Amino acid sequence: MKTAWVFPGQGSQTVGMGADLTATPMAKDRFIEAETILGWSVLDKCQGDETELGKTLYTQPCLYVVESILIDLLKDKGQRVDLVTGHSLGEYSALYAAEVFDFATGLNLVKRRSELMSEAAGGKMVALMKFDRSQLEEAIASIPGVVLANDNSEQQVVISGTPEAVDQLCSQVKSKRAIALKVSGAFHSPLMAEAATKFKQLLDEAKFTDAKVPVLSNVDPTPSTSATILKERLSKQMTGSVRWREIMLALPQQEITQVLEVGPGKVLAGLLKRACSEIEVGNIRSLEDF
Repeated sequence: MKTAWVFPGQGSQTVGMGADLTATPMAKDRFIEAETILGWSVLDKCQGDETELGKTLYTQPCLYVVESILIDLLKDKGQRVDLVTGHSLGEYSALYAAEVFDFATGLNLVKRRSELMSEAAGGKMVALMKFDRSQLEEAIASIPGVVLANDNSEQQVVISGTPEAVDQLCSQVKSKRAIALKVSGAFHSPLMAEAATKFKQLLDEAKFTDAKVPVLSNVDPTPSTSATILKERLSKQMTGSVRWREIMLALPQQEITQVLEVGPGKVLAGLLKRACSEIEVGNIRSLEDF
């Protein structure tokens, strides 16, 4: 039986997440270390106001810290994993789980990523549910300034780009639902190029080692353990598409029979159950789930 761990990204945060973890000494130490790096308390943000927690600047570090604690608790309990992957921000948790970098290196990267992404302005992102994929692909190809940012499943995607281009696409492509996301910038699109260039300076300096287990990256859903390749893929992530639909389809090909979604929410588990019904799916969100 082969197991994969998958890690959710921005949008899966919930008020109160991580609070119960303080019952373990390791988690207490981790929250203190995080506060030293960030200059603010993850626990305070997680137990505070939903709007505040939903700000990119706070969401991303909070998710990474909580997910990293859950990873270490799983390992402390002797849980083995054969492959890891994460959705957008969740890729940082996946790389931490694969021991590509240590906790502090990951958090410093996430801190900088969250700062740059929260400063991004002038873009728009819209989630589309139940649409004609060929019609969507034609519209993306013909409208400059809009891209497929998150290919989450056969019937759920997020488009990203200039507000005009996104609105034009939404008027051309029929969908059951179109929901504008509460973000300031066009994440996972070429509009993030300036932020990605600034981020690359810190990423180039960060120490990566070869992964202990294969990682499926957002921009390339083929397994790799190479530190060089994984860093290169991560450097393209801010402007590249999250190819989650392909990642899910790759899991059975890698002989994965069980998947644990590690982190708050159940979004990835829900997508997986629909896309790969033969895979057993579970969630690890809190101490209770152990």
